[in-house]
Amino acid sequence: MLYSEFKSKDVININNCKKLGRVCDLEFDPCSGCICKIMVPGGNRLLGFLNCDPNIVIPFKDIRQIGPDIILVDIHC
Repeated sequence: MLYSEFKSKDVININNCKKLGRVCDLEFDPCSGCICKIMVPGGNRLLGFLNCDPNIVIPFKDIRQIGPDIILVDIHC
């Protein structure tokens, strides 16, 4: 899957059914090339450059399913 496909998907937390946002960054393992973590912008964003909140970092083990339009994650926030 391409990064451009990943960043167009909405991330939904299955614990509270809230939309967390869209993937803004990925962290890879340099040896294996596998995804370790995905990042979603944190907090409310008025404009991209005014975002003060840190990103929500989601370990790949917490991803439950990757569908055509959404990514389901299981995190407690």
